[in-house]
Amino acid sequence: VQLQASGGGLVQAGGSLRLTCADSGGTFSTYDMGWFRQAPGKEREFVAAIYRSGARIVYADSVKGRFTISRDNAKNTVSLQMNSLKPEDTAVYYCAADRYIWRYFDWKEYDYWGQGTLVTVSS
Repeated sequence: VQLQASGGGLVQAGGSLRLTCADSGGTFSTYDMGWFRQAPGKEREFVAAIYRSGARIVYADSVKGRFTISRDNAKNTVSLQMNSLKPEDTAVYYCAADRYIWRYFDWKEYDYWGQGTLVTVSS
């Protein structure tokens, strides 16, 4: 698994961004995927996860109803559509992968990470 995240940027509060994470390793469909974020001075926190078939999806309470995670196993990508963005969503966003996620909210469960993409939401 080799993950590359993109799509971050600067947006005003209330705006939208779409993050994409592409896997160039070729075994994408056999991995569960997650998005995490880390704001300056804070711990890495769970945002959303999607299991390999896409049948199970979970969100952090802080983003539920605003963010949507999806995956395209044919294109080896996982996306995070972020709507109604708030200043507190400002962080570096990371995609992550693991063969099987037990504790989807625990970043230590994930073996593979993308490089991170910065999202800045201005008030």
